[in-house]
Amino acid sequence: MARTARLDNVTHADLRVASGFGTAYGDAVNQMPLFLPEFAAAQRDYPILFQREADGLLQAHAILGFDRDENLFLDGARWSARHIPAWARRGPFLIGLTGDEPVLHVDLDHPRIADPAEGQPVFLPHGGHARVLEWAIQALREIHLGREMMQAATGIFDELGLVEPVALEVSITDSDIVRFEDYLAIEPARIDALGGDALARLNGAGLLQPAVLAAASLGNFGALAARKRALLG
Repeated sequence: MARTARLDNVTHADLRVASGFGTAYGDAVNQMPLFLPEFAAAQRDYPILFQREADGLLQAHAILGFDRDENLFLDGARWSARHIPAWARRGPFLIGLTGDEPVLHVDLDHPRIADPAEGQPVFLPHGGHARVLEWAIQALREIHLGREMMQAATGIFDELGLVEPVALEVSITDSDIVRFEDYLAIEPARIDALGGDALARLNGAGLLQPAVLAAASLGNFGALAARKRALLG
């Protein structure tokens, strides 16, 4: 269980976190949660699929690889994509609640927590936020807002029948075909089939663009397969 604490610039004045990406930090995963505010940037790099959580809400995922623990965007300590998901950018930080008020916390057992003589400082000498913390806070804002948006989006997507189970097959080589069977997706044909009232409702809720972006992102499976073939040589 994570050892979390409310972050403050007195108790954690000397806190430092490791930069970069890699297996040691939990980045070697073949999918990662994705949130509506980052769809516009994420769809340039990743296929976007959905899964349904236990409470019935949809959760979007950026597909990063084909095999378990495979992130095809990791290149040494670099994340070789135009957009890095907020889930990865948040580092050891998370949002907790004090009453109904969101408050910044830190997971002190996270692998990114570095020795005082190493890593990047979380706070400036006078107590202000250092760059690494500002970067994480921006990611947490996207996650927090995205979770709120998905509550409304789930209802509308379900009502309009936009998000449906898919069985996708991606050819890596002539003999290596990967199947994605336990996912949901927004396929372009579903959007094309919507009538004017449905499109107006989606647009009015600010969900037409995310739906179109998620549908368009499915074309990224070809580029993802190319990354896999390059890895295989």
